[in-house]
Amino acid sequence: MLEGTRIIEVEGLGPGPFAAMTLADMGADVICIHRKGGGVTPGMPERSVLDRGKRSIELDLKDSEDIETFMALVETADGLIEGFRPGVMEKLGIGPEACHAVNPALVFGRMTGWGQDSALSHAAGHDLNYISLSGALWYGSNPGDAPLTPATLVGDIGGGAMYLVAGMLAGILRARTSGEGCVVDAAIYDGSAHMMNLLMSIRQAGNFGDTRGQNLLDGPHWSRTYACADGGFMSVQCLEPKFYAQFLSLMDLAEDTDFQRQFDKSLWPALTGRLAGIFASQPRDHWAGIFEGTDACVAPVLSPGEALTHPMNARGTWVEAHGALQAAPAPRFSDAGDWTAPESPARGQHAPEILTELGRKKD
Repeated sequence: MLEGTRIIEVEGLGPGPFAAMTLADMGADVICIHRKGGGVTPGMPERSVLDRGKRSIELDLKDSEDIETFMALVETADGLIEGFRPGVMEKLGIGPEACHAVNPALVFGRMTGWGQDSALSHAAGHDLNYISLSGALWYGSNPGDAPLTPATLVGDIGGGAMYLVAGMLAGILRARTSGEGCVVDAAIYDGSAHMMNLLMSIRQAGNFGDTRGQNLLDGPHWSRTYACADGGFMSVQCLEPKFYAQFLSLMDLAEDTDFQRQFDKSLWPALTGRLAGIFASQPRDHWAGIFEGTDACVAPVLSPGEALTHPMNARGTWVEAHGALQAAPAPRFSDAGDWTAPESPARGQHAPEILTELGRKKD
């Protein structure tokens, strides 16, 4: 879908590389500028899944000759992605103004936690911090438990990388008709707050207030996970009455007058306790067998490794390739062929061919 589009990625952490991977998955020519002489980030592999399908060149962005190579790449690019703290690219002499001077149509994508201009723009932070202040963490976890979400998904990826991708694509579309580039200020704080707007629409109807555990999706016995006898878990979220009725039938609770009062908040804690006892009486696979293929909106909680072998993975969503478990690109396009996971490059692997393309091949 993005064949013929070139993205320059300045090596960074987390959401920036993820956004660039997503664009590469869609066919863009993504050239990652790895730090010359730099090592692998602690906790990350030598060849990260996030670099799959990209090309790599190592540059020292404090070296004048390498800066010339960088700017030559910028001239050829549709977009650029960087994730430094505000002002760092400008100090290096390669900020938006300098880049637009050589390529006015460039879409300059900036990935930060707090935004380019805010009270905290120069402060450090991580996923949980950004979504804490944005309000996106508030409804995480069960009532009474400390709020917690799956690591990176709400902030770094959902509120950060995916908003940067959307912004980059929108900017590139406009630049192709207007010739004008722009700066995309993708702040995880902003994106994670924006993702709350579905809940805010429910709030408009009076069904989502500020008290955790008293709202349509964060308090009911029919919207949570339950532990099973073997330590596994089942997820239950049968919001619509017709699906809830099927859930009760399969649990042999259809005649229970308390369970029939689905939206009575005063009963939610007690009914949660009763369901907890029922689910704890049998192993996860027992319950998975009962609910599989039904409209009761109940499913087992799988690890990524288990998801790989589940029948649902006939779609090929999870694959093991090049020694790594990884998920296939999303979304899918009707005219795309079968996907095979590309390799991730070694640092600097494509330097000779990239320099040749730029007419800067060294002897």
